[in-house]
This record gives sequence, C-alpha cells and structure tokens, in this order.
Amino acid sequence: MFDFKDKIVVVTGGARGIGRCIREQFEKAGAKVCVIDILENDYFVGDLAKKDILEVFVQKVIADCGHVDYLVNNAAPKFCGISNGSYEDFEYALKVGVTAPFYLAKLFAPYFAKGACIVNISSSRDRMSQPESESYTAAKGGIASLTHALAVSLSGKVRVNSISPGWIDTDYKVYEGPDAIQQPVGRVGNPQDIANMVLYLCSDMAGFITGENICIDGGMTRQMIYHDDFGWELKK
Repeated sequence: MFDFKDKIVVVTGGARGIGRCIREQFEKAGAKVCVIDILENDYFVGDLAKKDILEVFVQKVIADCGHVDYLVNNAAPKFCGISNGSYEDFEYALKVGVTAPFYLAKLFAPYFAKGACIVNISSSRDRMSQPESESYTAAKGGIASLTHALAVSLSGKVRVNSISPGWIDTDYKVYEGPDAIQQPVGRVGNPQDIANMVLYLCSDMAGFITGENICIDGGMTRQMIYHDDFGWELKK
C-alpha cells in the first residue's frame, strides 16, 4: 500500500513493541530505518535522556545517510506516580518523553529532506488518567502539545503530527469478555493499528495534515460512562 523505497526513517524506542512494528512496516515498504533504543538493536544503543547520546546518534545517522525523511518519536517515558515517584523519576520521564523529541527535531532540522515528516507517539493518557500515572501522563501531554508547536515553527519544511494510542497489546493477544466488549470497536488494539497510521501520516496521502493529534483507541475516550447506565456499575 505504501512505497517508501530509499527513504530514511529514524525511530526512537524501535527495539520492541509499537516501535518495532513501525520499523518493520517501514522496512517492508523499502525504507532504511535507524533505531535508537536503550535495548539491544542492530543500529544504535543509547539512553535518550542523555544530551550527548542524542548528539552522537544524530551524527551517526547523518554520516551514514546524509539526510532524514521521517522522524518517529516513539520511546516510552518512565511510568511512576505521585506516591512512589521521585523527583529524578519524573525528570527522567520528561527527558525521554518530551526533551529528547524536541532536541532530535532541532538537531535534524538542517537535514530534513523535502517532504519530511515528524510523527510523535503520545497516548490517550494525554486527556485522561488513572491513579499514580503522573510521570507518563505529563510526558504524553507534553509531546502532544510539542507537536503543534513544532508544526508551526517548521511550517513549509516539515509536517508534524502526533498519534495517541489507547490500549495497545504488544503481544497481539486476543481478548474476550469485558476487556473486548467495553471497546466500541469490540477488540483491544495492537501495534499494527498504530504503525498503519504512522505510515499514512508520512505518506503523500496526508500532505494536508499537520499539527494534528489523532487518537487511536477503539473509541474508548468517546464513550460516556455513568454508574448504573447501560450496564456500567462502579464497584469499590
């Protein structure tokens, strides 16, 4: 469906889960993918929270490829809450989830090819929360807002959009019962659901889309829930 032959793609957090799926789909479409992840991978292992690591990574990408067509900021920030999270935990989450995407966009700015795109992976937690999720939620809210700021600053040069996944099971498990039924689409999401949108947003078909956040959550954030309404019941 998509042709990205000889395109250069950077994917953060591309060693597993959603990031790995994004990488694989771009490679199937003909692209060369440069991954940075704290986990072992075949391109670059490094901590996105460290400024010098980001600089070395960008230098390697440009030395190897000369330019970048698409930057996908996917790496997940640390998850901790107000009860168990330290100052350092929260700061680290923001470095990975917001600062690194900003700095990579800045470092790659002179090297983006014509028609370049940035896709940031946010989360439906940018608009809703569970208890004890402050670091992750703040980082995802931050990257969603960073998206439209970058879209304006880079207008005419780079399109910038974000995706907010809902419940995405990276093991491709098939859920039944309440877990599936509660989703308006009738199932839990998988990484392919997100990768499909990433490739679409980078394609010419999305040429008039920038500064946008697209929520892919099976409709969960559109579903109003009240106690004792349509079978919903609050139990404590």
